Amino acid sequence: MKDYILRKFLKYVKIDTMSSDEANTTPSTNKQFDLANVLIEDLKELGLTDIKLNESAILTATLKSNCDSNLKIGFLAHMDTIPGFSGTNVKPNVIEKYDGRDIKLNIITISNKEFTFLQDLKGQTIITTDGTTVLGADDKAGIADIMGMLYYFHTHKDVKHTEIKVAFTPDEEIGSGIHKFNVKDFDCDFAYTVDGGRPYEINYENFNAASAIVTFNGVDIHPGSAKGHMINAARVAIEFDSLLPCNQRPEYTDGYDGFNHLEEMKGTVSNATLYYIIRNHDMNKFNEQKKQFQAAISFINNKYNNNVASLEIHDSYYNMKDLIIKDDRCIKRAVKAIKDMGLEPQFTPIRGGTDGAQLTYMGLNTPNLGTGGYNCHGPYELCSLDEMQAVSNILIKIAKEE
Repeated sequence: MKDYILRKFLKYVKIDTMSSDEANTTPSTNKQFDLANVLIEDLKELGLTDIKLNESAILTATLKSNCDSNLKIGFLAHMDTIPGFSGTNVKPNVIEKYDGRDIKLNIITISNKEFTFLQDLKGQTIITTDGTTVLGADDKAGIADIMGMLYYFHTHKDVKHTEIKVAFTPDEEIGSGIHKFNVKDFDCDFAYTVDGGRPYEINYENFNAASAIVTFNGVDIHPGSAKGHMINAARVAIEFDSLLPCNQRPEYTDGYDGFNHLEEMKGTVSNATLYYIIRNHDMNKFNEQKKQFQAAISFINNKYNNNVASLEIHDSYYNMKDLIIKDDRCIKRAVKAIKDMGLEPQFTPIRGGTDGAQLTYMGLNTPNLGTGGYNCHGPYELCSLDEMQAVSNILIKIAKEE
């Protein structure tokens, strides 16, 4: 199975699937179909049925149960890589029996002092980039892990398993592809996204999320005669930002801390705009952060005796924990599988979003599992083939029926 996972992973990462945050279509790039079409052939070889690829580049398939179990379990991974760093012409670098030392690539060095987890990978087979692109382990490692599970059941037909549903989806990196997913047609009791880090990690807590756009309208007067008349929109924007709690900026937060992140600002004397994202695991604190924005708007408008500032806040997604704890079969099954591998499950909150959160609120409880990937979204990305195999084995144990 290990050789199969490596062979498939190397094939998948060489297929360019960068998504685009400038497109308004799903998929955002047609080249995501290139990987989907390759996966169709691989799924056919492994005996899956009901293989469907729709116009949104969502690929689904079924491995029928070979026992009397009525349980249906889903496994998902996304096909796209980030738009912010090149995923074109990926040249994976396979290092067998890694010695734990610095890894020197073309133009960068992956330092074992900076990335201390490398010591845990000593002796393993690891795959890196050549230093000029992302590797695409996020989330092609997840795809290869799922394919490894399917390969096992294809070559061990006597091993009893539940009905397995798989899905490979587009545009996760820009947060849009999963909106097109049809949970009813997927028809599962619960599912897992395979899109995390270490094999023993389980993620079922993520941020509640919102976006905020704050707009300022100034009064542009010639600076030579501006006294008592000018309202400089750019300066008012700076003043507004200073009214938000300083300790809730992302550079001062970690763990379960929420934050208000100023992503972008534009401004002149006449007009200015601030773009924020708002995040918190706790719903009450999340709502309190949104109230802080409203309070700052009221302060600005009262101070300048004018409708200088306006605010738009739109919720993006919510913490899936609130729903998963009401039906935690998916968590119990993952915990048992990880323990059966001799590992200790670790629950890690996601400081971000996940397709699983949106699927959970669409009616399908979907926590997130590891892939064996590290340092995603840049040239330092790498993954451990040994950990990828471990993930496949965990997925096998989740789907097996005694």
